[in-house]
Parts: sequence; structure tokens; C-alpha cells
Amino acid sequence: MPVYNRAGLSRTAVMVVGLLLAAVTTSAWAREFRAADTQSEDYPTVEALRYMGRLIAERSGDRHQIRVFHSRQLGEEKETIEQTRVGAIDLNRTNVALIGAFVPATNVLAMPFLFRSIEHMQRVLDGPIGTAILDSFEPYGFVGLTFYDSGARSIYNSVRPVRSIADMKGLRLRVQQSELMSDMIKALGADPIELPYGQVRTGLATKLIDGAENNWPSFVTTDHYKYAGYYTLTEHTMSPEVLVMSQKAWDSLSAEDRKIFREAAIESSHFMRERWKALEERSRRQAESAGVTIITDFDRKPFEAAMDGIYAKARRDPAAAELIERIRRVD
Repeated sequence: MPVYNRAGLSRTAVMVVGLLLAAVTTSAWAREFRAADTQSEDYPTVEALRYMGRLIAERSGDRHQIRVFHSRQLGEEKETIEQTRVGAIDLNRTNVALIGAFVPATNVLAMPFLFRSIEHMQRVLDGPIGTAILDSFEPYGFVGLTFYDSGARSIYNSVRPVRSIADMKGLRLRVQQSELMSDMIKALGADPIELPYGQVRTGLATKLIDGAENNWPSFVTTDHYKYAGYYTLTEHTMSPEVLVMSQKAWDSLSAEDRKIFREAAIESSHFMRERWKALEERSRRQAESAGVTIITDFDRKPFEAAMDGIYAKARRDPAAAELIERIRRVD
């Protein structure tokens, strides 16, 4: 029978305890994060979230994984925002117009006819203004990680081509569940119908609504183009998407891991832009080949003038007024 001296036993005990502590620590920090996106599996934002997950897994030594729930598996956007705020969802891709109910600065990004072009919007979001807006999320239970492109939103319907503001009168148009979007449609003379994104196709098919407003990929990938044959390039808003993390999930990360998440999120944004541009071009071609009438020769100035009341209301908030002017001064 082997004989162990006291010193040898002590050293062995220390080694065993050390290995156990290391195992417990590694296990405690390893985690799968739940990410929500209402879009389909092959949509650029979903692909970007998966790309971000691959970067995080690689850079964390596989300690952290992201599991992406696409196609509204965790609910409509309004529901997932609430779940993210309380920590039931870890990461969430949503449109700024919807999260504006919690984070006031994002309402400015959804203002109609604010950005002059997609390039103008990207310069704003990639610079100090975008960083300041992302930083403003934290007091409301979110951590802003990055912005994703969402193209330009335009108006489409099944009743008639919209070439003037008079053609908007009486149209029942779906809008996001957002006071700002409802006010915009009212100002243009149409009737806003607030519906979750997943119910728009049924609304078009059953004539509950005459149309909606969205970008080319959303118009096509959801089959809205099969029911609404007139698409007017109003490009009234270029409100981006935003990727947020729950404060609860963020607090669970070390400083090193937070850096990994932030950098991976930013890289996923650039990845998403390339995917988005290609999808936008394919979607427009698909709509054209299906016989959708695309109206480019509409009278834009009355549309912009109709927004005066919305801007006057927004400027009652000094912070919003200042942000609007800062955005407009960006070359």
C-alpha cells in the first residue's frame, strides 16, 4: 500500500482545488446568448447576427455563442423590445421607430425626409452622432451596439399610382406601431393602420389595408408585391435598424468580453451593408419583372412641406431640435 507524506497530499489537494475552481469559473462565464430578429432566415440582418456570433465564438475561445431566433420566433418587434428590456432576450435587432417609445433620441432618426441619401445617413451613424445615440440607450435598460442599414422606405398600395399628395387621400396604409409613423401618414392625407409586421400580408390579401410603406427587400420577401402593384419611390424615411443588448446580459460580461461584443457588432454592420445592397437590387428587379408599377415622377415638395407640423412638434424638445440640426449639418 503506497504511503503519502503530508506535504505531497497538500500539494495534490491544492492542484485538485485549483482545477475545480478553473472548471467552475470557465463554466460560469460560458454562455449562449439569445438574439431576436423578426426577418426571415436568409435576410441580411439575420445573416449579420450569425456572422457576429461566429466572430464572438472565435474570439472568446468558444466560451460565448449566439443563437439567432429569426422569423418572429420570439414575437413581433414590439414584444421582443419589451423582452429585451427585462432581460428575457439578450440581443435584439429592431427598427429605431419602434424602440423610440423607450429611447427618445432614436425618434429623430425616424423623422421623414431627414436624410438626403443613404450615404448621408451612413456618415451620420458611423460618426460621433451615431456613437452618442448608441450611448443614450443605457439609462433605458438597453446597450446600443451598432446600426444596420434598412434602405429607404417608400409607399406602395393596391388602389392607384401615387403621383401627388392628392393621390394619398383616403388610402388605408399600414404603419409600424409608432406614433411618429401614424402622424406622418395622417399629415399626407391617408389613414394609418397600426399592424405588426407579420400581419401585413394578410391585411393586404383581405383588403383590411390598401397598402403600406417599406423598403424593397421587405416589399418582396414578404410577398407584399403580389397584392400591392403600385410602388412610389417616396423614400420618405431612411430610419436604420439598431442592434441592442439587454443591460442584464451586458452586465454579465467582463470588460474584455464587452470589447469583443462591440467590435464584432460593428464588423457585422459592415458585413450586413454588402448583403443589403445586393438584396435591394435583386428585390427591385423581382418586383419589376412581376409587373409592379414603379412611380418615380411624383411631386415630392408637397410631401416634404406636409411634414412641417411634425418637425415643429419634434423641436419642442430642445435635445431633439439640436440633434436634427446636427444631422442636417453633416456633409
